[in-house]
Amino acid sequence: MSDGRGNLELDVSRETLERLMVFSEVLKKWNPKINLVSRKSIDDLWTRHILDSIQVFEAAPEGGAWLDIGSGGGLPGIIVAILAAEKSPDTQITLMESDLRKCAFLRNAARECGVSVTVKSKRIESAPEENCDVLSARALADLDDLLGFAERHLAENGTAMFPKGANWKKEVDNARKRWRFECDEITSVTEPGAVILKIKGVERV
Repeated sequence: MSDGRGNLELDVSRETLERLMVFSEVLKKWNPKINLVSRKSIDDLWTRHILDSIQVFEAAPEGGAWLDIGSGGGLPGIIVAILAAEKSPDTQITLMESDLRKCAFLRNAARECGVSVTVKSKRIESAPEENCDVLSARALADLDDLLGFAERHLAENGTAMFPKGANWKKEVDNARKRWRFECDEITSVTEPGAVILKIKGVERV
């Protein structure tokens, strides 16, 4: 029976691949109860969600403190933790999510996958500053709002990793009205026209 990965080739150990497969099963089990990802995308879980999260990890700086905000379905947060366990074991991963049910899912998924994360049930805009080295967010808000969260939680020399869809250029142009920032656009391997925005030096105009 197909595991849903199709022809996907991942440069990971067997243990990491097994953890990714465990995560996919946990997500499918919880999704009908609390709608972690859209039902129409669940059949394409590996490409739409897991591989999309893997490329965020692969493009990010290694090590340090990683904060994933609006973690919800563990994308990319739990995927980052799974990959970091093999490739960057010193990375400390914190998942921030205000929905208590989703926090319960995140803790359960981390336990089932055998990875270490800290789950904080807090609102991003009012939580104490994290001073993290890497900040990630997927499908959470537009770039203008995300940069506000980055200003609050990112260390001075930290890096923000924001996957964005085909309208990313419009979001960048709009954000530059209020923010100064360095931005590298990394072409997505999972969605035509999409990118990962790798951002540093966030300051208000």
